[in-house]
Amino acid sequence: MGKPLSTEQIKKAMKENSYICDDQLAFIIYLSLAMEKPLLLEGEPGVGKTEVAKVLSGILGRKLIRLQCYEGLDANATICEWNYAKQLLKIKTIDVCGPSYQLDDIFTEEFLIARPLLTALRSKEKVVLLIDEIDRADEEFEAFLLEILSDFQITIPEMGTIKAIHKPLVIITSNQVRELHDALKRRCLYHYIDYPDPEREMAIIKTKIPAINDYLAKKIAGIMTKLRNQEFYKRPGVSETLDWSQALTILEKEDIDEEVMDLTCGCLFKFKEDVRRFKDMKNEILIESEADLEE
Repeated sequence: MGKPLSTEQIKKAMKENSYICDDQLAFIIYLSLAMEKPLLLEGEPGVGKTEVAKVLSGILGRKLIRLQCYEGLDANATICEWNYAKQLLKIKTIDVCGPSYQLDDIFTEEFLIARPLLTALRSKEKVVLLIDEIDRADEEFEAFLLEILSDFQITIPEMGTIKAIHKPLVIITSNQVRELHDALKRRCLYHYIDYPDPEREMAIIKTKIPAINDYLAKKIAGIMTKLRNQEFYKRPGVSETLDWSQALTILEKEDIDEEVMDLTCGCLFKFKEDVRRFKDMKNEILIESEADLEE
C-alpha cells in the first residue's frame, strides 16, 4: 500500500478539482485512507457529500462505483443475483443431453450477475465505493453492509465467502432522513458536513462559477446564510447556491434586487410554501445583506 496523501495534499487536490474542503473534512479523509476504514458523511441535502466521493475518485485515479439507495433495496439489487433464465436453460440441457455434469454447476461464476457491492470487492483495480443516501433504504438493508464494512468481504450462501482483492475506499452518505443503526456507525469514521460559512461559500461560488464578480458572489453568500437561519420546509443547500449564481450570471446581473429574487426563486426553493415565505421576506433579507456589505 502506497503512502496516503497528507491532509494538506488532500485539501489542495480537492481545491484543484473545484471542491473547497475545510481542514476537518480533509483530515477525516486522510484518516479514512490511512486506516482503510469506511467514511460516513452526514449533512443536509445539497452540501456536497456525494461530490466528495466523485472528487476523490478523480484525485486517486480510481473508478467510482455508486450504489444509489432507495426504499426496498435488497441483496439482489446490491450484492448479486443469479441468472435464473440461464440456469433453467442449463437444466433443460441436462434433461435432453443427459447428466454430463452435476446440478450444482448452475451456481458458478457463469450464472452470477454481480451488483455494485460485489463488483467493488472483486475489482482488480482499487475503486471508490459510494453508498449514497443510505437513510433512504430500509433499516434491514444496513445488515447486508456490516460484513463488507468490517471485513471487506461478502458471504454468498451458494458460493461461500468472497474477500476483496483490494479494499475499496467506501464513502457512505446520509441526509438524516432517519437515524442509522449503531452497528453501522461503529464500523465507520464519521464527519458531519455543515452549511459553509459566508467566506467559504463565496470561495465555492468563485471556484465553480469563475465568471461571477466578487461583489455578487459575496452578496449571494451573505443572503444564503440569512436564508438558512429561517424556518423553511427545505433550506437551500450549496447546490441551490450554485444554481442561483449560475442563473444570475446567465442573466448578466451584477447585483440583486427584489425583481431578480422573484424571477429566480425557483433556483432556491422547490416547495410553494417556501417560495411564498421567501417572497414575503425578500425585502428584509436584501436590506440586511446590503447593510452587512457596507460594514
